[in-house]
Amino acid sequence: MYRAPVKDIRFVLDELIGTEALRTCPEFAEFSSETSDAVLGEAARFAETILEPLCKSGDRQGAQWTAMGVTMPDGFKDAYLQFCESGWPSLRAQAEFGGQNVPTVLGTAVEELWASSNLAFKLCPMLTQGAVEAIQHFGTPQQKQLYLPKMVSGQWTGTMNLTEPQAGSDLAQVRTRAVPAGPNYRIYGQKIFITYGEHDLTENIVHMVLARIDGAPPGVRGISLFIVPKFWVNADGTPGARNDVNCASIEHKLGIHASPTCVMMFGENEGALGLLVGEANRGLEYMFVMMNVARLSVGLEGYAQGERAFQQALEWARTRVQGKPPVPVAKVAGSASLGTSSSPAPIIGHPDVKRMLLGMKATVEASRAMALYAAHQLDLGRAHPDDAVRAAAQARGDLLIPVVKGYCTDNGIEVASTGVQVHGGMGYVEETGAAQTLRDVRITAIYEGTTGIQSNDLIGRKFGRDRGAALRSLLDEMQSSTEALDASHPVVKEAREAVLDAVARLRKSADTLLSTLSSSPDRAMAVSVPFLKYCGLTVGGWLMARGAGIAAQRLAEGARDREFFEAKLATAHFHVTQVLPEVLALEQIVARGSDAVVGVDPALI
Repeated sequence: MYRAPVKDIRFVLDELIGTEALRTCPEFAEFSSETSDAVLGEAARFAETILEPLCKSGDRQGAQWTAMGVTMPDGFKDAYLQFCESGWPSLRAQAEFGGQNVPTVLGTAVEELWASSNLAFKLCPMLTQGAVEAIQHFGTPQQKQLYLPKMVSGQWTGTMNLTEPQAGSDLAQVRTRAVPAGPNYRIYGQKIFITYGEHDLTENIVHMVLARIDGAPPGVRGISLFIVPKFWVNADGTPGARNDVNCASIEHKLGIHASPTCVMMFGENEGALGLLVGEANRGLEYMFVMMNVARLSVGLEGYAQGERAFQQALEWARTRVQGKPPVPVAKVAGSASLGTSSSPAPIIGHPDVKRMLLGMKATVEASRAMALYAAHQLDLGRAHPDDAVRAAAQARGDLLIPVVKGYCTDNGIEVASTGVQVHGGMGYVEETGAAQTLRDVRITAIYEGTTGIQSNDLIGRKFGRDRGAALRSLLDEMQSSTEALDASHPVVKEAREAVLDAVARLRKSADTLLSTLSSSPDRAMAVSVPFLKYCGLTVGGWLMARGAGIAAQRLAEGARDREFFEAKLATAHFHVTQVLPEVLALEQIVARGSDAVVGVDPALI
């Protein structure tokens, strides 16, 4: 049974990140730890009591397609109604349209709870949030008034329509057409892999669609963005006729069976009516606003499912009795040997099972800290009153988005796979739930751009464009804040040394890669994924070390919750001794691994 890790989330928000910088932003002047505690407490209750019970049943029943539409699994419609009545869809939206305007960092923390308790359910409000962001940024005043209040309330949901059969990640190949029709457009084309493109949760679905206006330039320069609702909305806000947009089928997938992944047909008859968003031929630019929101959100899905896998594995390991764990025995003739306990015991006592569980926990905690830190930078980049602080924070947030998305989802898959391993043979069957977690999380490394796309974005757009300035700034802060740690506690001392070493290595590797990117971009791209993981490991290790420093200080001050802070130290100790050292291998791959890729004729593969 999933339990929301509110205590660790609060530790990251209140202790590791803090609310001081946010309160300097006029927009968030009233924000406080008390606010986040109240929101997280209610979100935890909703996740545990409403969403969690539907996770397994929703997987087994799945979304069902007929020619009349898509029917959601039992309980989902009622859960969504309660979700809206509780105000969750409006959490991060602007107050002007009925939103609560909480900081992104708190919204991200809350999203983790939805993603852990029921990933298939969580995807629907996530896509709506992205559509809301796009309309808030680029819609006309009338479009905002017509669509945002009902989307913010959850009365209507939203989607992203990018992918086509011939155009997966290569959006330059988009063929969906937009034909002028008075003040509007008629849309014709097919989109695939559209999450929640059709369902029975709401009365209307607002599709954000990429299409080409007839005569537009070729490639990405000729793509525009359109609002295409399932039911047309008249200019006075009254409901109009059913639009010419239909769900032709839903996909039969490895996981997230309760989330309908739709094939959408636009304009099979008279053409689907659509509204142009912003200027013509700038659709990809606008869509990236949605994609950045979604990339952070999908990144957290990775470690959120990792948290679920960890909880499942921990409970199993504490109750599953198998074998006799080894125990140390007295030294004999100057050497130590191992014996075994006298009777079978829970498998959590076996060293390798402890290793797996600690690895799962450490990876999830480092990923959570990194994602919330990135979200915090986005808040400062949007709302801080100082121009220089705002620009630096935005650059850092933008730099970290592909790292969070790529690193945390790859980790989530690995953690879920380890969870199956902890269960042994029972993890490979459906009864324990470990298999569903692995099936569900697998898509996260593909959603919103694969890990390879994220790594190319990291080194090509984020790292290469500013010649490494944002990364160097981050490394400088990581170094100075790590040097400032009180190393009187042995775990903090070890973490401090390990992180400073990793930071120095990453700085050197980044300089080398930047030179390679200028002269031989293919060679740089050949090691871009290892470099992304290298960044993720180092940033995660840095945050774990800082967390260890805080935990040691709280223990020295006589904190009441000693067990929690001792656990933070134990997890940090494991991370810097068994997880962070992976940077040594990645350093070698980044330095020497390009030739093994670019020098090979594809015919030899």
